Amino acid sequence: MRFIPSRVHAILDYGAGLVLIALPYLLGFADGTAAQYVMQAVGAALLLMSLCTDYELSAVKLVPLPVHLGADVAAGLLLVVSPWLFGFADRVTWPHVLMGVLEIGAGLTTRAARDDRIATSTGAAA
Repeated sequence: MRFIPSRVHAILDYGAGLVLIALPYLLGFADGTAAQYVMQAVGAALLLMSLCTDYELSAVKLVPLPVHLGADVAAGLLLVVSPWLFGFADRVTWPHVLMGVLEIGAGLTTRAARDDRIATSTGAAA
């Protein structure tokens, strides 16, 4: 069930990227370990991909939206398992799991076509 419009997803992407970069500082685990760097790397990748995705709020339309959504799910899965995969589950877990689940949810529930293209193909005003 895909109900999130692509324009809303774009806004969420930029916000989530910034949140992922800032959370280690805000929650006190900006300590130069994998707990910090995994989250910030995913955040930076999310911002970069958002700038290059073929949706309404990007700078360069290179990455097809379905590919972007698949990458969102993969990044979310990485965040969810990262505390155990990289060995920091004893110190910090919930921010990675929560943000990962949200990222997976956004990837699975966003419409796979740009809203302006859906409106144009149905004859509605864009």
